[in-house]
Amino acid sequence: MERSLLKHQQCEQRFEHDKEKRKSHGIVCGIDEAGRGPLIGRVYAAAVIFDDETFIEGLDDSKKLSEKKREELFEEITQKAVSYAVGYAEVEEIEKLNILQATFLAMERAFKGLSQKPNLALVDGNRTPPLPVKVETVVKGDSVSASIAAASILAKVSRDRYMKDIDKKYPQYGFASNNGYGTQEHMDALIKYGITPIHRRFFLRKAEAKFGKFKDYKEVEENEDSDQ
Repeated sequence: MERSLLKHQQCEQRFEHDKEKRKSHGIVCGIDEAGRGPLIGRVYAAAVIFDDETFIEGLDDSKKLSEKKREELFEEITQKAVSYAVGYAEVEEIEKLNILQATFLAMERAFKGLSQKPNLALVDGNRTPPLPVKVETVVKGDSVSASIAAASILAKVSRDRYMKDIDKKYPQYGFASNNGYGTQEHMDALIKYGITPIHRRFFLRKAEAKFGKFKDYKEVEENEDSDQ
């Protein structure tokens, strides 16, 4: 009982935090990302705008929530938000720009997808993306701001859904469960099957230093076909 009350109070504090920001800035959005660390796939970002009347029970840092709870909150956020948008950067953009700049690009795309123009963007972390609006970075923002917490959930759920789709194409790698992180299962699959077109090759340098250069996935497929 005490724990649930504490969680409720913390949730209320996140919404109060954003209300205070709106008093001085008007429309405020929260922005967060998902997928910076994995070895494969897009990096996602989301932007969310709430108004003073909105409250969503249980809103928290996406990493602290179960998959089921994130999915439930995703639906509630998209129903109750004044505006929301999800953006992403492709693997080719990550390789060309680097992961930080690609994350900023995903954030910019999410920001531009909003139906209303905020006067202030609250961004999780301590790095400032080049947005056409005043930006305030908030360390551990998904525990501080309701709109950042909501953005973290939208970004996380969107990327998890993307990874499940990728898993259908490359089931050998276990992407639906490891989300592209460097688990032993993922490393074993890289050694056996090679690098897929959606792997971030720059991210694989450390693994290749340990296991040797990985083959290309297509090359492996062709070799297997020729053996039959």
